[in-house]
Amino acid sequence: MSEDFYDALGVGRDATEEEINRAFRKKAAKFHPDVSDEPDAEEKFKQVKKAKEVLADDEKREMYDQLGHERFEQAEKHGATDAGAGGMGGMGGNPFGDAGGMGGFNDIFEQFFGGGRASNRPQQGQDLRTRLQIDLAAAYEGGQKRVTVQRPERCPDCDGTGHPPDADVETCPACDGRGQTTQVRQTPLGRVQQTQTCRRCGGEGDLYSETCATCGGDGRVRREATLTVDIPAGIRGGQTLRMEREGAPGERGGPNGDLLIDIVIADHPDFERDGDDLRHRHPISFPQAVFGATVEVPTMTGTAEMDVPAGTQSGERFRLRGKGMPRLRRRGHGDLYVTVQVVTPDSLNEEQREALEAFAEAGGEEVSVEQGFFERLRNTL
Repeated sequence: MSEDFYDALGVGRDATEEEINRAFRKKAAKFHPDVSDEPDAEEKFKQVKKAKEVLADDEKREMYDQLGHERFEQAEKHGATDAGAGGMGGMGGNPFGDAGGMGGFNDIFEQFFGGGRASNRPQQGQDLRTRLQIDLAAAYEGGQKRVTVQRPERCPDCDGTGHPPDADVETCPACDGRGQTTQVRQTPLGRVQQTQTCRRCGGEGDLYSETCATCGGDGRVRREATLTVDIPAGIRGGQTLRMEREGAPGERGGPNGDLLIDIVIADHPDFERDGDDLRHRHPISFPQAVFGATVEVPTMTGTAEMDVPAGTQSGERFRLRGKGMPRLRRRGHGDLYVTVQVVTPDSLNEEQREALEAFAEAGGEEVSVEQGFFERLRNTL
């Protein structure tokens, strides 16, 4: 069995990081294979190097102190056997897996020791989600909109502590003020200590004689908040905006979560959106289709002139470049596609009627107004 890491470095269990590094430099100078004449210098150098790597890292050291040397070594060995190259044994000499330090080892600890150690560190609050409906003009122009959400907030009367400032306090008897309780469990690797947040005091370490009347001891209240959100020009329905730190409050002094806003764009009476492009159906008269004309079509910023060539058929489509939606966070706009629809008149005055009868006769058509000439004309357009 290898030597305890504290003994290998010759430091106490309460040694600071500076003392650990100083002890390692002293031991390394003594046992480095390039300078030492001792027969087991290389093995001793590896041992002190490994001891320094573990004890100089807060998370690894805490794990080592909880498990003890023997079980720590067993857990490391087991991880190398089961995880293969993806675990502790195949990371270029790093016994703890990934380059982040504790990723692989923590996974193994979670699996074999039933949840690992509890953390009383500050934790970020949860993200919240809401919906905001805007019209197409707002999506085109961008700008600011107001959104109202119901969200938990830190209680203003107790500042999130859950108790009045003048409440009497006593040390939690369940954890002796540590905020954590320790249990010994039997595992495939032996008896192991498991530390978790104290259920009685919620990890605070103290118990209070009163709870806050406003939040009932929860430290949070649910309130309505109205916020101003920036809408980028060109945003599409289904996209999500993020407002940082506007979500639920964190725990133990941690930061708030974020507010996620799902954008819904209402239908527009004149335009149908297709990505950055817009589509519009525009009516034209029979003479405009026959002889050609310049017509005004609506756009998102007013109107634009569009040339209709002579002989245009109903259903033909024309493109107006740059008259579509702004490209989100890019330069330029999409296009506006206009589909023309020739409109057949429902009624004609006498002069119009005679002109159309003459038009039909000139084309060799035998028509009878009484038998539905205009209905037949409408069906041909």
